[in-house]
Amino acid sequence: MSGGDFVPRRCALCPRECGADRTSSLGLCGGGAKVRVARAAAHYWEEPCISGERGAGAVFFSGCPLGCIFCQNREISAGNFGKELTVEQLAEVFRRLEREGVHTLDLVTPTHYTPWILAALDLARPRIPVVWNTGGYEKVETLKTLEGKVDVFLPDLKYRSSALSARFSGAEDYFLRASAAIAEMHRQAGAYRFDGDGILTRGVLVRHLVLPGHAEDSIAVFEALSDLVPPDEILVGLMSQYTPPREPPEDFPPELCRRLSEDEYALVADAVHALGFEGYEQELSSAREEYTPPFDLTGLD
Repeated sequence: MSGGDFVPRRCALCPRECGADRTSSLGLCGGGAKVRVARAAAHYWEEPCISGERGAGAVFFSGCPLGCIFCQNREISAGNFGKELTVEQLAEVFRRLEREGVHTLDLVTPTHYTPWILAALDLARPRIPVVWNTGGYEKVETLKTLEGKVDVFLPDLKYRSSALSARFSGAEDYFLRASAAIAEMHRQAGAYRFDGDGILTRGVLVRHLVLPGHAEDSIAVFEALSDLVPPDEILVGLMSQYTPPREPPEDFPPELCRRLSEDEYALVADAVHALGFEGYEQELSSAREEYTPPFDLTGLD
């Protein structure tokens, strides 16, 4: 299948529905006519059920449908750094990672390249779990095209407040879109399942980054999530790794100019436990450089 068979001429893959003709221009996400990838290599800093001992085969796609002001991957999400690949080359990347012995194929920020990825999976269907690792800002219609191709969904659920999502990610409709997306992910993947090595083979793992000054919204996120899907059928990842910019711009939100406090994180963690969720928590010291790998085109030669 050639790339021209499915490149959108009025792109509506994500909730932005920017209408870009991707055959000749870039969408708001930065995506064009070919897949752009910044790194494809074993990655050891996902949740233990994704990375295991041998790492997740992480493919970091360039560009992003969101515009989070605190993004740790801005070099590739906003800067769009990466190398263009054909579908055939992307399929070979998938094959190589599997040959190297990784536990999972971890597709990071993949939404705006969904048709390309599906075509590559048709050429190189992995025997390891395929992970859809996303910011949560998804269209249900796009997610439905993944049925039978994706085993594990790893979405963020960043905000409950539309005011916060508009302010920090430029997406007032974030919760509306992300909650509908998670419901669809759960419909497709069902209750979570592990293999004998503790690797997640099916299911949904919802991540949430607690932001300084906004613990109440974090609690509201998990309260809403408990109404959306049964807490005993999904996993959650509660993250504390927020790192403020060293030199924030003048218009940067003042409450985000500091690290998360121990009390704030504990308050949210207690609420998560009370709601009956199981999963993973980070130490408060988790804002470490190795969580963000070097985006240097590793694995794309």
